[in-house]
Amino acid sequence: MRVLHVYKTYLPDDFTGVPRVIHALAEGMLPFGVKSEVLALSASHGGTTQTVDNHVVHMARQDLDIASAGLSLSAFSLFRQRAREADIVNYHFPWPMADLLHLIMRPRTPSVVTYHSDIVRQKNLLKLYAPVQNRFLSTVDAIVATSPNYLRTSAVLKNFPGKTSAIPIGIADVPPPTPELLQRWREQVGEGFFLFVGALRYYKGLQFLMAAARKTGLPVVVAGAGETTEWAEMGGPSVRFVGPVSEDDKMALLALCRSFVFPSHLRSEAFGVALAEAARAGRAMISCEIGTGTSFVNLGGETGLVVPPENVPALAEAMRSLAASPEQAGQMGRAARHRYETLFRAQDMATAYLELYRRLMETRQQSVSRFSR
Repeated sequence: MRVLHVYKTYLPDDFTGVPRVIHALAEGMLPFGVKSEVLALSASHGGTTQTVDNHVVHMARQDLDIASAGLSLSAFSLFRQRAREADIVNYHFPWPMADLLHLIMRPRTPSVVTYHSDIVRQKNLLKLYAPVQNRFLSTVDAIVATSPNYLRTSAVLKNFPGKTSAIPIGIADVPPPTPELLQRWREQVGEGFFLFVGALRYYKGLQFLMAAARKTGLPVVVAGAGETTEWAEMGGPSVRFVGPVSEDDKMALLALCRSFVFPSHLRSEAFGVALAEAARAGRAMISCEIGTGTSFVNLGGETGLVVPPENVPALAEAMRSLAASPEQAGQMGRAARHRYETLFRAQDMATAYLELYRRLMETRQQSVSRFSR
């Protein structure tokens, strides 16, 4: 089986969010005999074909970037060529350019949309784009949400009940951090702190975490890329910003923290892979109820605490509660690890997608057979 994944960006330009999911699918399906390719845009690597681990990446040249949506003329011919060789085309939404590729080029292969998020921020542009979006989603064969929560709460997905399902995002197991790395981080930030890991973006709710840190005085470590000046001024002396970290460093910080805190307050946070990573590390979590996959990964009262978004007193109280009860934090951490093992492993995600791909291919073959009689 040959699968073509289509998204606006990928390695070597980007390895956050959606590209990480695509990578996990491409590598995770290799043992099943699935050959994966990725079509993406790049301003610096356009026109190149590269090998990333065990799959191939085709980069079309990005000509324009409008509201974080890359556009490319050369992508049309590249898509026609690669889709012709594929058994399944898997689009990753949202990316309006993918809608155009599908609607204009009309690939004959079965098509899947992995629906990562509603369009939240570009509300004015959405009014113009909505007819294209709805036409695109109505013509693909299957739509996959990344959690039952998002499938249930998305106003867009409610319009396509006959073709939607949920497959949780899965992540791979990783080795524990080395004693040397643990000691290096212990000397730098201590242990027993509350940890946030992620890009410092508008929807992450860092302003509320900073206010809660100042209110409680509890130690908080923030790891991730982005401008820190504004946040640092808000957080007070108990907050440490350590900047972007490697995967190994992330595991060390997770091993040293008391709890993982994830204050995202907008639906742009559709799943929260960082929460799944915290669950993998066996750490209690604090997150906000925003009607998305964050409350699917973190079950309030079981794997951690869930508080209302943008609510500093509630967030501060959750932090105080876990700080005052290491036993509770440990119990929730063990439950989080069990939930990871049950729902969020990369091989489980790959198996579920493989079953979907095979079902779509069989349905298409049956349709072709009936038509040819």
